[in-house]
Amino acid sequence: MVDIKSGINPLFLREEDLRKGMELLFYAYRDFTLEPDAILADYKFGRAHHRVIHFVGGNPGITVSELLSILKITKQSLSRVLSQLVREGFVTQAAGTVDRRQRLLQLTQTGIELERQLSQSQRERIARAYREAGAEAVEGYRKVLLGMINSEDRLKVLSRSSKALDHADGDG
Repeated sequence: MVDIKSGINPLFLREEDLRKGMELLFYAYRDFTLEPDAILADYKFGRAHHRVIHFVGGNPGITVSELLSILKITKQSLSRVLSQLVREGFVTQAAGTVDRRQRLLQLTQTGIELERQLSQSQRERIARAYREAGAEAVEGYRKVLLGMINSEDRLKVLSRSSKALDHADGDG
């Protein structure tokens, strides 16, 4: 029986509804990555390259260590992808100003242009979905996505998001 006092209907937690949510996520991810995958294929790049380009583009000066923490991949995997991106002129590496052992990453102009190409269809897809769903649904969607992120990383993600917003608003 539904608890009328709380106003919450727990039926969305049924196995069938959870499975539908998972399926929608798979379809959404498939379509979200479709256009970027085609662009990446022209460069003989994969989704790992896309993730590096995305996070370096959104966080100029990010350290290799920070990038490893975000991507949750091995140093070896990142090294292979990053070496190729540097070699082909999409990313630059500079020694840290305080700690010379740090490698600070930044997109080159070519990298910036590729990042724009890769994210254009994704931005349009998200903007269209946001407009169709409305502000309240968008806020609910963000809460659901944040809830899916492990608790250790949730605060980091929120912190990065607020820094990105501050930077976009000219405050950062």
